[in-house]
This record gives sequence, C-alpha cells and structure tokens, in this order.
Amino acid sequence: MPPLFRPEVAENKQSQWLGKALLLKGWPPWVTALLTAGFMIALLIFLIFAQYARRITVSAEVITQPHTINLFSPVEGVISQLLVSNGQKVIAGTPLYQLDLSRVGQTGNASTTTLAAINKQRHQLDDIIAQLENNKRATLSNLQDQLDQYQQAQTGLNKMVASAADGLNAMRITLDSYNISLRKGLINTDQLNNQRYLYYQQQSSYQNLHAQAIQQSLQISGLQSAKVTKSSDFDNQISQSRYQQQGLDRELAEANVKNLLLITAPAAGSISSLSVTPGQMVNAGDSLVQLVPGNNEIFFLVAWLPDESRPFVTLGETINIRYAAFPSEKYGQFPGKVISIADAPSTAQEMKDYLSAPRNSSGMITGSYFKAIIGLNSASVTWHQQHLALTSGMQAQTTLFLEQRPLYQWMLSPYYSLKNSITGPINE
Repeated sequence: MPPLFRPEVAENKQSQWLGKALLLKGWPPWVTALLTAGFMIALLIFLIFAQYARRITVSAEVITQPHTINLFSPVEGVISQLLVSNGQKVIAGTPLYQLDLSRVGQTGNASTTTLAAINKQRHQLDDIIAQLENNKRATLSNLQDQLDQYQQAQTGLNKMVASAADGLNAMRITLDSYNISLRKGLINTDQLNNQRYLYYQQQSSYQNLHAQAIQQSLQISGLQSAKVTKSSDFDNQISQSRYQQQGLDRELAEANVKNLLLITAPAAGSISSLSVTPGQMVNAGDSLVQLVPGNNEIFFLVAWLPDESRPFVTLGETINIRYAAFPSEKYGQFPGKVISIADAPSTAQEMKDYLSAPRNSSGMITGSYFKAIIGLNSASVTWHQQHLALTSGMQAQTTLFLEQRPLYQWMLSPYYSLKNSITGPINE
C-alpha cells in the first residue's frame, strides 16, 4: 500500500523549528589561536618559574628535658607496700615501692629463717667479742699489777745496791789504810786479815744484791713483753671475731635484699603514674612507676627522619606540627624549630623506648632513621587564646620541607627515573 503522505512532507515537518532560536556567529580563528597561545605561554611560565618544595610527614613524640624516667622491676616478687602517691614530689633516694622477694616452704619462710639464723650467729659473736675484751682487760690489769710490784721492788733494790756499793768503796778505803798501817807496824797481820775478810764479805753482799737487781730487771722486761704479747693475742682473736662478724653482716645484707627490696627514686621530681598496686605480683622488667624529673618541665619533640630526608633538613628550620590530641581539623597546625639532628642513624635499642619510632607490620624497626629534636614555643601552643597543655609521651605528626625545584622538574621525574635505568656504566 503506498504511503499516505509524501516523504518530502514528513521531512519538512521534522526539520521545522518549533520555537525561536538565536544563532551566534562563531569565534574568529585568530581569537581562538591567540587565546590558546596565551594559555600555553602562561602554562610554560608557571611550569618554569613556579617552584614546589617536596615535603614528608614523619612521626614524632613529645618529651621532657630531662626525659621522663621509667622504673622497672629488677626481679620477680610481690609488691608489699606502696610508699608514694600520684603527683607527689620526691627527692633522690625516696623509697617508692617495697618488693617482697621471700620464698615460703614447708618449714616456713626461708628468708625469715635465714635472717634469724644469721642474727643469732651475730649475737653469739657479739658475746664472744665482749668476753674477749673483758679477758683482755683482766689479763692486762693483772700483768700491770705484777709489773708495778716488781718495779717498786726494783726501786728499793736499786737503792740497796747503791748503798752496798758505797759500803764496799768505804771498806776498800779502810783496807788500803790497814795495809799502810801494817807496813808502818801500827797493826798486826791478824787485824789486816780480819779487815780483808770483812771487805770480801761486803763485796759478796754487793754482788748478790747486784745479781738480784739484774734478775729483777729481767723479770720486769718479761712482764712487759708478756703484756704486749697477751694484748696482741687478744687483739688478734677480737679481729678474727670482728672479721667473721663483717662476713655475717654481708650475708645479712644479702639475705635482706633477697627478702625485701626497696625501689627508690633515682632523681628528684614528681610521680607521674604508678603502674602496680600492693599485693600485685611483678616479673623482672615490669614497669613500676613513671617519674618526671625536676620542677619546671621543658617540652621538646623527638622526630625520626628517614635517611632520604636527612641531607635536606637543617638546624633552625621551621616545621609544621599536628598533635594527635589536638586534631588539625579543629586546632590547626603548630610551628616548631629543629634544634638538633643526629649525625648517625639511631640504633634499634634506642628507638624501642619511643612509641613514635617507625615500625613495620610485625612491630620490628627497619631502615635507617636519624633522631631530630624539635624545639617548641610554649606560647604558640594556644588555640583561641587558650593554652593547650602538653604532656610527655603525646604523639604527633610533623611536616618537613625538603628540596625545592621548579614544577617542570617534578613533572619530568619519571623521565629522570627512566634515564637512570637505561644509562650504562659511568666512567670517572
């Protein structure tokens, strides 16, 4: 069947405008070319002269100067007594905890039994030393009394010897005069012999007295020597007993340490936190207390710089800081200044004491990191004129500004990487 209308009529109806349309004349080609050229020139100028500083974000942690002191349990035991409280000011040597290290067996507390036995031995040695000192005093007093008596007798005997010597001299003079008288015929021989007999009798008495005086002197010397010897013997015995006593004192001190151990403050400061309570069992290495040294806390930030950023970070450089406790969406960023950078990478032993140290998924510290100390301006840690309090251990993120290049160099970074990968050996 042929169509009802001609095809030309249908096409005409479809091509007719249903409303009014405003037809504009197109841009001239020279305008389009000029705008395109201007845009390309502006883009090139921007890429050539505009610069961008590469930046990285590293983890950081708030610390105090001096650092917060963490005290750990040196041995396994039970907390028997808590001697301080949170926030308390302490001085160096102040007892903080009393740790009970005693062991209990079927016969009772082994440490208490050992202490009782050592104390008993020590008391016995005290009695022995006291008895030796009493014996020493009594013996030396007895010897001194004998010595005094002999010295008094010696004094009298010396006088008798001197008197006998005078009498002997007088008898010798008389005997000489008798000899002269005999030659003159004034006396006979019997009278001379009688006088000579008296002289020899006086001489014998003098010699006996002199020998007795020598014997007395020897006895006095013997008593003096005996006094020194006895005193030395008693002193040796007392010294041996005191040496044994010192050994017992050492054993007593060791037994006391094995029984009770005092955890003391190594420096003056304030108690930040107490980790355990009385009656709680602790193992060697368990945390006991945190101590903030000093009275005026000075806050710093410790940051860990990866090795690729170390050459570009300089002393005095300003960085941006974002604290985890103060979200940057609300509080913004805070300034800081680099005041110290380590010249050598930090060891894993040093980094493990910081929660902010970079770690992999298994908790291990890998790679080289340089320790940087960031100075904080306490006046700048404010928000709407409200001071924000910092505490040691707060986590933070820091933004470091590294090398600065034109934008086109950053755009060509893939080219540089490709160039380095295809470049052959470099000859010096």
